[in-house]
Amino acid sequence: MGQRKASKDGDRKVGRRALLIGGAAAAAGTAVLARDELARLWWRTPGVEKPRKDGEVDFAGARWVAASEANWRRADRPDDFGIDMVIVHVTQGSFDSAVKAFQDPGHKAATHYIVRQDGHVAQMIRELDVAYHAGNRDYNERSVGIEHEGFVDRPQDLTEEMYEASARLTARICARYDIPVDREHIIGHVEVPGTDHTDPGPHWDWDKYMRLVKRARTAPA
Repeated sequence: MGQRKASKDGDRKVGRRALLIGGAAAAAGTAVLARDELARLWWRTPGVEKPRKDGEVDFAGARWVAASEANWRRADRPDDFGIDMVIVHVTQGSFDSAVKAFQDPGHKAATHYIVRQDGHVAQMIRELDVAYHAGNRDYNERSVGIEHEGFVDRPQDLTEEMYEASARLTARICARYDIPVDREHIIGHVEVPGTDHTDPGPHWDWDKYMRLVKRARTAPA
């Protein structure tokens, strides 16, 4: 009986200690989660605006041309949505027509960047925000979208200057968010689940593009 009582008391003591330790750990974990949640959501509080500079770009070689606010959603990436993908598009039109479309609030779509055939890069949406470009909410939230001037059935539209400029841009995006430089993380719009788009089309040279991105990724910034 005495041995059984000692065992019972011992179990009770261990149970109390475990409860105290577990409770403290749970409280600490809850505090961390609450802090992280506040860090993500503080800017959504009425009257609070996340600090931004007008005309600021994420890629040093880009020129800022703002898209309509109807074509993207304000966010705090990668804190609220992790970025692990780059999605390649082709405009099916000229550079100017793409800019005009993305500035039209009725268009309801835009990419973060447009690359012109001469290699000029325009940024229309900050990378920290969610652009409506993939036709899939999950992919929009986790990706950066890049348009390329041209038509999918015109291989002559895919110029060397455009490939080179786009590869440098994609390489910097991958470096910034630690995205692997492979075809699982750098994809075409046609590869997004549920999309009805075919871009960047059959003439987009993925082997060359990935080679250029890898070379740019290892080059000095």
